[in-house]
Amino acid sequence: MDKIHMVDLLGQYRHIEEEVNDAIRQVIESTAFINGPAVKSFEQALASYLGTEHVIGCANGTDALQIALMALNLPDDAEIIVPAFNYVAAAEVVALLKCKLVFCDVDERLFTLDVKDVKRKITPKTKVIIAVHLFGQAAPMEELVALAAEYNLVIVEDNAQAIGADYIFNNGSRKKLGTIGHIGTTSFFPSKNLGCYGDGGAITTNDAELAPVMRSIAGHGQSKKYFYERVGVNSRLDTLQAAILNVKVKYLDQYITGRQLAADFYDKHLGAIPWLSIPARTDYSTHVFHQYTVLVKGKSRDEINKQLMENGIPSMIYYPVSLHQTTAYGFVETNKLPGAESLTSRVLSLPMHTELTDDQLQHICDTMAIL
Repeated sequence: MDKIHMVDLLGQYRHIEEEVNDAIRQVIESTAFINGPAVKSFEQALASYLGTEHVIGCANGTDALQIALMALNLPDDAEIIVPAFNYVAAAEVVALLKCKLVFCDVDERLFTLDVKDVKRKITPKTKVIIAVHLFGQAAPMEELVALAAEYNLVIVEDNAQAIGADYIFNNGSRKKLGTIGHIGTTSFFPSKNLGCYGDGGAITTNDAELAPVMRSIAGHGQSKKYFYERVGVNSRLDTLQAAILNVKVKYLDQYITGRQLAADFYDKHLGAIPWLSIPARTDYSTHVFHQYTVLVKGKSRDEINKQLMENGIPSMIYYPVSLHQTTAYGFVETNKLPGAESLTSRVLSLPMHTELTDDQLQHICDTMAIL
C-alpha cells in the first residue's frame, strides 16, 4: 500500500500532467505573465460552470473577501457577522477594514452558521453577514437570504471550501454555492477542491454594478490604465495559475465525485464506531467534502490524532481554537459561543482527496475501529 497523504497533489497532477504542462508552456512562450488571455478564459469557464454573470480573478481567497467588502463602501461603524468556528480570513479582513467584527455561533452538527444566533446578533448597524460554507457543505442560505431581506443586509458567501456544491431550495430549484448571496468569494489554494499550484482566488456576483467596482479595486482602483477612480489594491490572478485552473476546472465534477465516494466509504465503515460521529449531511446541500471531519466523543481527540499518526495515517485539526478565544481577536466583545467552543476539542479531519484507494481507506477505517 502506498503512503497515505492528507492531500495527494502529485498523484492528481500525474493524471493531467500533459495538459497542465502544455498550458504552462503556452503561457511561457506567450510571455503574457500578467493578465494574459488565460485569465479571462478561466474567468469565463468558471462563470459558466457556476452559472453566474461575473467572475473576477484575484491573488487569493483572503483578497477576494477584502475586495468584496471594500466594494460595498460600508460606513465606519458597520457591523459584520462572522462565524467564530472558521479559518481566520473573514475575521481578518473585517478587522483590517476597521469595521466592527461580530462573532456568531455555529451549528455543532453542521459546522456552519447558527441562524438563530445570527438573528440575535443583528443590530441597526449590521450591514453584512459572511456565510462560510465550511468543509464542503452549505450554510443555511435560504434562511440567511430571508434574514438579509428582512433587515436589508448584504450576504457575502465565503465559498473557499465548497466550490461545486449545489444548494437545494425548498421549491426544488438548485444553485451553485457562491452564486446565492450578493457576492461570492473563493480560494484556489493548492489543497482546495479546485486548487492551483500557488495562490489564487476569485470573486463571483450577478450584480452588474458591483462587478466593475470589484474588478477596479483589484487593479489598484483603476478604471483604465493610470486613471484611478477609487482606492484599490494590487490583487491579480497570475496567468500561469489561471492556465492551470483552466485545465483543472474541466475535472472539478470528477474530483467531487471521487471525494464523495471516499466519504461514502468512510460513512459505511466508521458509522458504527461508538466514540465518533461521522459528518452530518443536510438535505439542502450536496457535500463536496473539502474535509471529512468527524467528531470525537468520550475519548481524547488529541490522543486519537497521535495514535493515527503512529499508524501512518495523517490527520488534521480544523480548528483547534475558536476565533473569539484567540489572542488577536480578544478585543471582540462576545458572549459564550458553546457550539464553536465545543467543536475545537472534538473535531478531527481524516485524509480526503481524489487519489485515495480502497486499500488506504480500509486501513484508515480498520485502524480507527481498534483505537
